[in-house]
Amino acid sequence: MVNIRPAVFNDLEPLSGLLDGYRQFYKQPSDLQAAREFIDQRMGLGDSFILVSENSEGLLTGFVQLYPGVSTVGLNARWTLNDLFVLPECREQGTGRALMEAAAQLAHDHGVARLILMTQVENERAQHLYESLGWQRNTAFYGYQLDVK
Repeated sequence: MVNIRPAVFNDLEPLSGLLDGYRQFYKQPSDLQAAREFIDQRMGLGDSFILVSENSEGLLTGFVQLYPGVSTVGLNARWTLNDLFVLPECREQGTGRALMEAAAQLAHDHGVARLILMTQVENERAQHLYESLGWQRNTAFYGYQLDVK
């Protein structure tokens, strides 16, 4: 059985390892210290919501991170589900689904009108999960990015 709960400061070390694994999935070099600093900053500023999954032994097996935002057009809150990661050995056990469902419930509990996310075009496994949960692919807008650094 998977337990989903909000991350707490005592989760910093294992959560940093999960974030480092997430970044490596996206072809970034491992940097555990930078991952730790990033999570520590998120927790300190309280600028994101982080939910973690833990197994029956209390070990963290995954996380989801949401960033609050707003929609000017919709005149309401809209959160970005920015990160979802489950340890490879814990996949296919419903952990990702449980994290996604908990994220949707958290948003609902906060009166958020919409969740949005982006994923790599090649990440068909994640796309299948999202679509099985009722997420719909956006076909009305293109995504762009501008590197300013």
